[in-house]
Amino acid sequence: MASTPVQPKFPQIMNAEPAAAFEAAREACEPIFVPVTPYCDDRGWSIMNQLQGVMTPEGQVNYSVQYPGVIKAWHRHAKQTDFWICLMGHIKVGVYREEDGAAWCAVIGEKRPGVMIIPPPLWHGAATVGHEPAGLFYYVTHRYDAAAPDEQRRAWDSVPGFPWAMQHR
Repeated sequence: MASTPVQPKFPQIMNAEPAAAFEAAREACEPIFVPVTPYCDDRGWSIMNQLQGVMTPEGQVNYSVQYPGVIKAWHRHAKQTDFWICLMGHIKVGVYREEDGAAWCAVIGEKRPGVMIIPPPLWHGAATVGHEPAGLFYYVTHRYDAAAPDEQRRAWDSVPGFPWAMQHR
């Protein structure tokens, strides 16, 4: 565990197909953000094909809503890679690599659409940004197994100085 406050940086941005970004994230053992451009017409808007080439029968798709003021952190996986897409509101994504103290932080959501790819064994979590709930759609490469969960947890404040709170500038 780091003894000095971490200085998170924005994850690498990669304009690539999901499968290529997935491979790059695993190889570098770093999170990667893949921005998307919503498709808009007179009927509304959509984002499409975000997980093409990465979904397998072993995976699982989930959706969760996180209330304002909530910090869901920290957890990590030994096998599972997470693909996060914030569809409603905004979340601050935090990622921490324990081995060298590297940290990343990014706000994603309606105004910054894209996929955050978080490979193992990176610690990660999310804090709701703003006064409205945030909706997180996510794909995980290994479905949840209650008998042997691929998850390790630690306290939300166990990474010294990680900036979960709003940064006044």
